[in-house]
Amino acid sequence: QVQLMESGGGLVQPGGSLRLSCAASGRFVSFAVMSWYRQAPGDQRDLVAEWTHLPSTTYADSVKGRFTISRDNVKNTLYLQMNNLKPEDTAVYYCAARPIEGANIYWGQGTQVTVSS
Repeated sequence: QVQLMESGGGLVQPGGSLRLSCAASGRFVSFAVMSWYRQAPGDQRDLVAEWTHLPSTTYADSVKGRFTISRDNVKNTLYLQMNNLKPEDTAVYYCAARPIEGANIYWGQGTQVTVSS
């Protein structure tokens, strides 16, 4: 019904920038919450940034001031602008979305971000 596809990951040097995108396809739905999570090897999946339809945004302490979450309602796409990247930002980044109507939470397949010199 709904598919999320992340893109924009890659290899970047410390201090560099990347912009991740999460495009929703399939049946159009209005999302109440869209989020970015990340998971490093051997670690849990942690919330990085979250957007709600209020609207509001929230960020993990580790990325405040460096990452910005935004949404294009026309394209139904979520973005994560990541600046001043650090090696500890290295992880697979996932987007997740919860529709206003319905109980399902949709997840993308993830995109790898590697920060290394």
